Amino acid sequence: MAYKINDACISCGACEPECPVSCISAGDDKYVIDPEVCIECGTCNSVCPVDAPQPE
Repeated sequence: MAYKINDACISCGACEPECPVSCISAGDDKYVIDPEVCIECGTCNSVCPVDAPQPE
């Protein structure tokens, strides 16, 4: 199950450089994860200050 960034995202960008498969990018109002590329490692959640990335 891929991760998805919820509305708690504050667009700090902490998650993007930490993703080992580069599936995170800046969206219009929050960062987004490409579910086709996500390997469900949870690294994004571990660096997020507001726990916005969660398993779908």
